Amino acid sequence: MIDRRLVTRYRVHAQQLDREAGSLADTAVLDLGAQDTGPDGALWALEARGVDTAAIEERDLVWLWTLRGAPHCYRRADLAQVAAAVAPWSDADAAKRIFDAAKPLKAAGIPILEALDVVAGHMRAIVTAPTAKGELSSRLNAALPEPYQRFCRVCDAVHVYEQPFRIAAVRAGLELEPHTSPPVLRPVPGFAPAEAFEDRLDPLRAYLRLCGPATVKEAAEYLDSPVKEVKAHWPEDAVEVDVEGEARWILTADEDALRGAEAGGTRLVGPYDLFLQNRDRASMVPDPVRRKALWPVLGRPGAVLTSGEIAALWRPRKSGKRFTVAVEPWRALTGPERTAVEAEAERLAAFRGVPLTGVEFT
Repeated sequence: MIDRRLVTRYRVHAQQLDREAGSLADTAVLDLGAQDTGPDGALWALEARGVDTAAIEERDLVWLWTLRGAPHCYRRADLAQVAAAVAPWSDADAAKRIFDAAKPLKAAGIPILEALDVVAGHMRAIVTAPTAKGELSSRLNAALPEPYQRFCRVCDAVHVYEQPFRIAAVRAGLELEPHTSPPVLRPVPGFAPAEAFEDRLDPLRAYLRLCGPATVKEAAEYLDSPVKEVKAHWPEDAVEVDVEGEARWILTADEDALRGAEAGGTRLVGPYDLFLQNRDRASMVPDPVRRKALWPVLGRPGAVLTSGEIAALWRPRKSGKRFTVAVEPWRALTGPERTAVEAEAERLAAFRGVPLTGVEFT
């Protein structure tokens, strides 16, 4: 039987959170996409995996709305294959991914995949140069009929539904301009989705490889796909393993690495880092109080990884020219561990381009 600590160590190693140096080409998280949410998003995720982001060319990366409609960062060289890999498998899958937007489309007799293509076609026609999300949304709303629209109580106005808007952007060949808020979209020159994609870019396989062992339900939650669809596309080379009495699956090629997993080093992983995106939260953090603290509804902290386990929470504190990192240990940290945390805080400050005032252990 495999215990949860072995699973955690496996994920730390599989996601390369224990390596000192790496390149964009060999950074596995870019196969699944590094979520870019918050100031310590995708680029900090790369830094935590040994990539010197100050030395890379941002044109070698591309930002897209993909899984769960969230912004993710990928290698630009993979863009055409990624566009194919993240596309819904079927109408049922597409309906699940766009949530309540599916209901009026179904009522109007409009197939969901067809609707996404309609939205994408209008987006492609509108965005011929960098265009702010708000402007695109307004022009798109004027071009689309009622089944594509919803009344927004907050704005007291009618908008297109959010998820079809996001999911269709890749189909339209639109990328996000990095570091823009509100988002700005721009056309990808010469874009065309690939007809096929490498196994490493298959989101389901990548989830099992980087976040396994996992259940079908967990993978479905990560992809925002129906369990039935995930079962139908379940990899033939996935093998069942026993994790503390629960049946889970991992790719056959990774089973030995799981059973012999070791991981070291200290990292400050961001709130939306892939390591914290696993859907087995109760297994990762058995204590419900700690689990709620790590994944609150609003204002998520990051996690301090030490020797292959979550040892503390961390939050950035910025006031004027002061930048501190507040650390809330979950256990007593040794002197060397505190020193390692302080070194990672210095690294975070350098990444943000500010001097570190200090690290506060609470």
